[in-house]
Amino acid sequence: MKADCPRILIAGDRSSSGKTTIVAGLLSALRGKGLKVQPFKVAMDYIDPSYHTWITGRSCRNLDGYLMTDAAVREIYAHGTKSADIAVIEGVRGLYEGYDGDLGSTAQIAKMLRAPVIFVVDARSITRSAAAIVKGYMDFDPQVQFKGVILNKVGSERHAQKAIKEIERYAGVEVVGVIRRNEEMHLAMRHLGLVPVLEGKTRHEGFPERVDKIRQIVEEGLNLDRILEIAGEAEPLPEVQPDLYRENTLGQGLCIGVAKDEAFNFYYRDNLEMMELAGAKVVPFSPVHDTTLPDVDGLYIGGGYPELYARELSENAGMRRALERAHERDLPIFAECGGLMYLAREIEWDGEKREMVGLVPGKARHGKVRVVSYVHGQIARDCPLGSAGEAIMGHEFHHSEMVMDENVKYAIRLERGTGIKDGWDGMCEGNLVASYTHIHSASFRGFPGGFLRACKER
Repeated sequence: MKADCPRILIAGDRSSSGKTTIVAGLLSALRGKGLKVQPFKVAMDYIDPSYHTWITGRSCRNLDGYLMTDAAVREIYAHGTKSADIAVIEGVRGLYEGYDGDLGSTAQIAKMLRAPVIFVVDARSITRSAAAIVKGYMDFDPQVQFKGVILNKVGSERHAQKAIKEIERYAGVEVVGVIRRNEEMHLAMRHLGLVPVLEGKTRHEGFPERVDKIRQIVEEGLNLDRILEIAGEAEPLPEVQPDLYRENTLGQGLCIGVAKDEAFNFYYRDNLEMMELAGAKVVPFSPVHDTTLPDVDGLYIGGGYPELYARELSENAGMRRALERAHERDLPIFAECGGLMYLAREIEWDGEKREMVGLVPGKARHGKVRVVSYVHGQIARDCPLGSAGEAIMGHEFHHSEMVMDENVKYAIRLERGTGIKDGWDGMCEGNLVASYTHIHSASFRGFPGGFLRACKER
């Protein structure tokens, strides 16, 4: 696979620098020029990619230097950029923030993909200091290719000109955009970050109009022609030999039901695509709206916000009964995070208790802390995810906790991470596995193969 698509990476000096909103506007502006824009997101976030996918019409792909090998990162990039005119990669947190040194950082991905970096600086109340920030970031790692700066949250034209003059004088890098301080440059937030697109479109009045306004502001503030030139200057990457994206017959003839609606929409496109490449058919269904399950050989219930749709999920007794019957038939079921909460006996959130499916012996409730972490460990017992002894890596991202019954069986023993209880994750009963751990097919190569085998052997 060729990997020579023009590309830029948008990085920030810190979290909340404004890069996510700027990227959303930039993607929309480039799409408005008639370009096929391929988005990527550094790290394993689901919510930012939901915006990228909606805006560009192309599935956003995640890139993570901790969970993925160099070869996997390059292959995902090459695969994603097929037929694209330009790739836009959004960084995570500050440019150099990683799990351990460079590992897992935006800078690591920038170097892996030799991507020109456009650096977003929160310039509120600073001018000459902005130059010091840019110069310091540039000198910290000379292997990172700084090609442009965007000044965000600028107060006035005079403010902008002073900052531009000092950055170009002391750091020697051009300023390719200025975004003025504007309350319309905000997207709705909550306890796990931005509101996902599916929810924003259904629950937030004026949501598409707000995103369009951001596009207009970004178009006015950025030098799009220069940004396209910088992307075109990216050096070609070596061709990639397919390893992840290879067709096989493991899932031939299988139908896999995937819960997808406002409550459940945290999925990596790669996970679903691997099922399809194995010959399986992915069949969406809605735990919020549907009262029956489709005719499938296995169920995948991903993450999301079931706590916000607890009333609708609880009142949909038909779907809850259908899931009970599926488990009684020993249908393989894999549930991640939000799916784990939904399959519990109840969700208790902000003073309200709602009955859920009841396949997981415990209840979900609002946790005391937000958990954001890489996880790694081993599969401790044979289950639909794989065989005992297999290493597993992933991440967890939630603000809930599980209160479990005693003597529950678990399938995953964590060496790093929180999991459900005492370092255990992956509640396991028959062909059901429900975990806080989110997995990606490049971080745990056993998925979806192990799950598809369980569906075929049932």
